[in-house]
Amino acid sequence: MSKKFKILCLFSLIAIIIAAVMNMNTGFLSLHIQDFFQNSNHSQIAEIRVNRILVMLLAGISIPTSGFLMQEYFQNPLAGPDILGITSVASLSVAFYIFFSHDFLLPEFLQNSFLSLSAIAGSFALMLILLSMSNKFQDKSYLIIFGFLVSAFAGAIVSLLQFYAENQSLKNYILWSFGANNMVTRNQIFLLFILVSIGMFICFKTIKPLIGNSLGSSYAQSLGVNLQHLKLLIIIASSLLSASITAFLGPILFIGIIVPHFCRLIYNPAKLWQQWILNMLLGMLIMLLFSTIAEKTQIPLNVISSIFGIPVILMMLLKQNKV
Repeated sequence: MSKKFKILCLFSLIAIIIAAVMNMNTGFLSLHIQDFFQNSNHSQIAEIRVNRILVMLLAGISIPTSGFLMQEYFQNPLAGPDILGITSVASLSVAFYIFFSHDFLLPEFLQNSFLSLSAIAGSFALMLILLSMSNKFQDKSYLIIFGFLVSAFAGAIVSLLQFYAENQSLKNYILWSFGANNMVTRNQIFLLFILVSIGMFICFKTIKPLIGNSLGSSYAQSLGVNLQHLKLLIIIASSLLSASITAFLGPILFIGIIVPHFCRLIYNPAKLWQQWILNMLLGMLIMLLFSTIAEKTQIPLNVISSIFGIPVILMMLLKQNKV
């Protein structure tokens, strides 16, 4: 590891700690440190804030990693976690659940759990379809086209459901799509942690083959890289990471595109192991900062990520056009 990389990691960790403390002290009430460790009148609020930080850390790890895998595999800096249609199908599954479950009387905690499980189930169903279709798509670009078609179809169905939905169901779906980070319970965080851990383990298995893949398909095969196996691992890891976050937080847009872009700007893009680590660190920092802004301004998390991400992507397009 170079000295520059160690310094970047050190500063990132310090910034993450500062951002976490800021996030913990952001809200309608001012909390004391004993509220986080002892039973008090504000212990429940302290628990909500701790849960908020934990879920932002997991989101900061998952979304940039998913985008990093997509960009490195497709060799396209504008590829994101939703390029395969996973996010769109998760949104469609949630829409079906919200719009058709209002006749069932369920406790609130079960409603939130079933909402997340519906998103995960829909995403996993698409992942299985992608895995079965990947053998037929020898060209990487066909996967992108397939994902675009799936996203367009899912978006059309969601629009149709919204058109015929009752007012309360439509409101519930819109609130979910904004990205609510205060609604995640400790049990849900534990489940999310398991899903993210599995996705990160699979990602770990893909980094070395991705290094060979970045040098070209022929050279990668000469190094013994199984490109078909790599494609399957990329689909599983990226789908699992993006779907799990979408299920519990709603669609968080653009983070999976802009974080890998920033990491390539500040460090050697050819060193994928270091790039992966930087993506996780910078992702956690950005998500904590966005969460703090969302709490202070009461602007939905998804709106903040869009306001920040759209100008960055536009600059990336202009920069590529100049080249």
